Amino acid sequence: MIGEVTTGHPRGLHSRRHVRSRSLQVVLAFGAVAAVLAIAVVVVPLLRPPGPRPLFQLPVACGETWQLGTYPGHDDYDVDLFPTEGEAWGRPVLASYAGTVTEAGINGSLGGRTPDNPDGPRGRGGGYWVKIDHGGRWETQYLHLLEPPLVRVGQRVDGGEQIGRVGSTGNSGAPHLHYEQRRGWQKVETYFDGSPSGITHDDTEYTVTRTSNNCASGQP
Repeated sequence: MIGEVTTGHPRGLHSRRHVRSRSLQVVLAFGAVAAVLAIAVVVVPLLRPPGPRPLFQLPVACGETWQLGTYPGHDDYDVDLFPTEGEAWGRPVLASYAGTVTEAGINGSLGGRTPDNPDGPRGRGGGYWVKIDHGGRWETQYLHLLEPPLVRVGQRVDGGEQIGRVGSTGNSGAPHLHYEQRRGWQKVETYFDGSPSGITHDDTEYTVTRTSNNCASGQP
């Protein structure tokens, strides 16, 4: 008599494979949910409208008068700052408003312009630079610093706190501070102590003088 013949895999093995398959599906589902949440954490704040403009101050010492200027080819809204008195090299660069440092290092390449060799080779980009997030999707940028920034990424800074010194690193022809204010992804006209700078385009050369009211640290 021929005994009963079975085909296929044993029932226990099939059950274990089914459990493993279900477990894998659960893990993949949780992974997908986690990925979506992670993307939402990054993307959703960027889709929100910017908050009100912070009361930005000139990024230089209290009471000093500086020339703000632009020129053809400089790019809309970009501001170059030069002191109206004294040497530019090494002057303190201050945070325009309280915030968190998001960049502090080298943008492009440094070149070789220093106080001892002011006509040295130019570099590329912004040289030593700092970028600060002020909340509400507002940022400021500070370029062509003399030396490595005095702050680090992730550091919280107060308005009026020194973040570097004026130099001529990167693509710079003379010691000065290149400065920008950004709302969301876009550069906007710079405001200082609540007043517009008047620098909105680079069609023609334009200069204006302003006196700094960046006189107290610890702005909210």
